[in-house]
Amino acid sequence: MNRIMKTRKWRSVLAGTVLGISLAPSAYAESGDAEHLLKAMSDYVGSQTTISVTYDSDIEIITPHLQKIQFTSSGQVQLSRPDKLRATRTGGYRDVEVVFDGKLVTINDKDAKHYAQVAAEGTAEHLIDVLREEHGVVAPGADLLLPHAFDVMMADVIEAEVIGKGVIDGVECDHLAFRNVDTDWQIWIESGARPIPRKYVITSKGIAEAPQYTLRIKEWKSDVAADAFAFKPDPSATKIAESEFSDIDEVPQGTTKPGAH
Repeated sequence: MNRIMKTRKWRSVLAGTVLGISLAPSAYAESGDAEHLLKAMSDYVGSQTTISVTYDSDIEIITPHLQKIQFTSSGQVQLSRPDKLRATRTGGYRDVEVVFDGKLVTINDKDAKHYAQVAAEGTAEHLIDVLREEHGVVAPGADLLLPHAFDVMMADVIEAEVIGKGVIDGVECDHLAFRNVDTDWQIWIESGARPIPRKYVITSKGIAEAPQYTLRIKEWKSDVAADAFAFKPDPSATKIAESEFSDIDEVPQGTTKPGAH
């Protein structure tokens, strides 16, 4: 009898779980709601003159042996619109920072104890484009801080939906999902009066085993120290030419399968 009761009990639990899952799709909102929530986030973030965030990031790669490996880093981004930026990233293989004061950009490899500086003018948004196109710094999470993040992120979207609610570090968020030809991506946006991004996941569909990039924002502030964008080199660091600068990617060279990263 006890066995029968226990079996029935677990069947009830299982049925309730399945029922809960089966009911979830009916709670999905229309794609217009997803776009509306993303636009609200973009407008809010774009309206912030200064931003300081700390984050954790995970990037998955596929090795030549078809094994999926994840690399994890932490860092901070400080931004003062329109033309000042400091970004740090510390992981198991790289400890780097980029500092832009509106006139000079510094790329500092703390591990190798050398840095390069290049005269640069323009906005922080323009700098992000230069780092991506000329230095191979992908930084997908940087899109979230752009003044027109909505336009950039929605440029090639073919499907969007609201999945429902989620909780990130104890904070209730709206969970959105988007698709384009090459990637699926999700974003969790804090619910309420401060719609800031809390989590961002990009899945690469064009690569076998579908590796992912995950960004989790831990702390978000709107104040930045006045001297945050002044580069102060370590006394033991050496200044080198930009052309001498080595790879600063967070994934070690030779780890990935050709074409997979």
